[in-house]
Amino acid sequence: MSTVDESVKAKRSIAGRIGEKVSGGVLQFVLILIGALWLVPTIGLLLSSLRSTEDMSASGWWKVFSKPSQLTFDSYASLLENSDITRSLVNTALITVPATVLVIVIGSLAGYAFAWMEFPGRDWWFLIVVGLLVVPVQLALVPIAKLFGDIGIFGSLIGVILFHVGFGLPFAVFLLRNFFAEIPRELLEAARLDGAGELRLFVRVVMPLGGPAIASLGIFQFLWVWNDMLVALIFTDTDSQPITVALQTQVRQFGNNVDVLGPGAFISMVIPLAVFFAFQRQFVSGVMAGAVK
Repeated sequence: MSTVDESVKAKRSIAGRIGEKVSGGVLQFVLILIGALWLVPTIGLLLSSLRSTEDMSASGWWKVFSKPSQLTFDSYASLLENSDITRSLVNTALITVPATVLVIVIGSLAGYAFAWMEFPGRDWWFLIVVGLLVVPVQLALVPIAKLFGDIGIFGSLIGVILFHVGFGLPFAVFLLRNFFAEIPRELLEAARLDGAGELRLFVRVVMPLGGPAIASLGIFQFLWVWNDMLVALIFTDTDSQPITVALQTQVRQFGNNVDVLGPGAFISMVIPLAVFFAFQRQFVSGVMAGAVK
């Protein structure tokens, strides 16, 4: 018996030692190193946005560690004086917030209907929704642009919002329907026995339980709309363009306004990062939902 135990230990010794090292300090060091490398571009952009145009032209952003006196908020002051950038930031918020809220509200209602309500052709309609997930955005640009032109909303904020809502809903319905379907039927039946109607059941029971999935959907939709450039480049004009298009326009005149590009790019990046970190706990819960029974 002891011989067998010794042979098992001998067989497991190499793999066991590797596993212990990987699961210990080595793994933590590697993860910290990867995280630090991932933050380098963000830190570089932040420090670049805090340097003058002359300093940026003369040397790289890492020079601030030897010359902290280069740090200044003059570029952010110039940014606030640039009406194109400030207007584009407001436009970005006016596009992103409604597009995210509408997708969450409509997607939640549709997801609940597909999960727990009986109506003719429910499964076929859901298959159609799933099929829309594979439709590329590029395929719809020309016909939707023509449609928006015919009804008079091409180049406006509402046109961009409707486009993002339309392409965000299939994923929203698919995600929330699958999440809502995991809610125990007994819980819903108990609420119905207490006199709760479908709307009250949805608001008081389903929505609180679906918080993690809804938060995950909100983060996905917010990041997609905020960082979008293709749709905004086609469906907006000068007065309705978001920050991505405004920065791209400013790049064409790089020699004249380099002082606003760094701050503008950093602000356009740090806002979605802040949103993600603010809801990261709910995001992780939503991603892991259903993984552990």
